[in-house]
Amino acid sequence: FGFEFFYAKGGRQFISRLKGKKIFLDLKISDISATSSAAIRSLKDLKNISYITVHANAGFETLKAVKKMAKQSNKKLKILVVTVLTSFSNSSIKKIGHTQSINEIVKKQVLLAKACGCDGIVCAGSDLKIVKKIFNGEIITPGIRLKGDSVNDQKRVTGPAEAFKNGSTSLVMGRSIIKGNIKKNVQRLIEQLK
Repeated sequence: FGFEFFYAKGGRQFISRLKGKKIFLDLKISDISATSSAAIRSLKDLKNISYITVHANAGFETLKAVKKMAKQSNKKLKILVVTVLTSFSNSSIKKIGHTQSINEIVKKQVLLAKACGCDGIVCAGSDLKIVKKIFNGEIITPGIRLKGDSVNDQKRVTGPAEAFKNGSTSLVMGRSIIKGNIKKNVQRLIEQLK
């Protein structure tokens, strides 16, 4: 579940009622350590949350604080570190002041996540080979598109089979599944994974 669902009226209550499911809460927390760890603490009533995302850009202190708070408030909660968003290209990342390539930034972010003891990485399919060389935990890939689908606002997309081939352990899929006929889209996904 992402921002839009979680913050919608009744979103949190809906999630709290789900039982026996692994819940991936994609909030992309990115703030100072005190605020970010307080955000994790505020979720302690949601015992069914298995994964939560935190931006690598929040830095070492925040990642350490979030990991520590997760251990205290919900021992099964895994911290997934989000690297450079799939909506960025090398040219667009330079527009916000970065002087390094996406590959170089992602490598540093993964090393940071590893140093903080985080449980997984969320990265674009184009970054999987780099991440796999450094990180030995869960690697989740967003920006998945089925053949023939529009990339929309994404810059670095990949197909589902390619993502698994390159080291992804899980996929995040939104528009390619929910836009149009969901049953047909799921069938297309199954076919493309063969």
